[in-house]
Amino acid sequence: MAIIESTKKQFTYRGKSMEQLKELDVREFAKYVKSRTRRALLRQFQTVEDFVSRAKRKVEKGKLIKTHDRTMIIVPQMVGMKIQIYNGHEFLPVEITNQMLGHRFGEFSPTRGKVKHGTAGIGSTKGSKSQDKK
Repeated sequence: MAIIESTKKQFTYRGKSMEQLKELDVREFAKYVKSRTRRALLRQFQTVEDFVSRAKRKVEKGKLIKTHDRTMIIVPQMVGMKIQIYNGHEFLPVEITNQMLGHRFGEFSPTRGKVKHGTAGIGSTKGSKSQDKK
């Protein structure tokens, strides 16, 4: 009887492992994302780096990381952080995973909720109009 080893597939992003990606700075990581994201990262790399350093300091102190910036692009240094993203009404907690790399915060904090319809009121259907006259 042969023992079958279960090998979990190693995560890679454009051929790079997570350890290699975490060593890269924001401008080097920009080389591996799509063109629109690359342009945005290269233009605002300083704000991304500032956010990451501020977030690391808050994690060390045990504080929550909250942000209104929904356009921030997720970089490898953010993986594993729990960030609260504002959706216009409240801060929604989001845990950053490695599948989120290159996406923006706003994609994971929906601004519109699911519509929950109640039952129809009196007078809304032809059958209930006669009940309304009683």
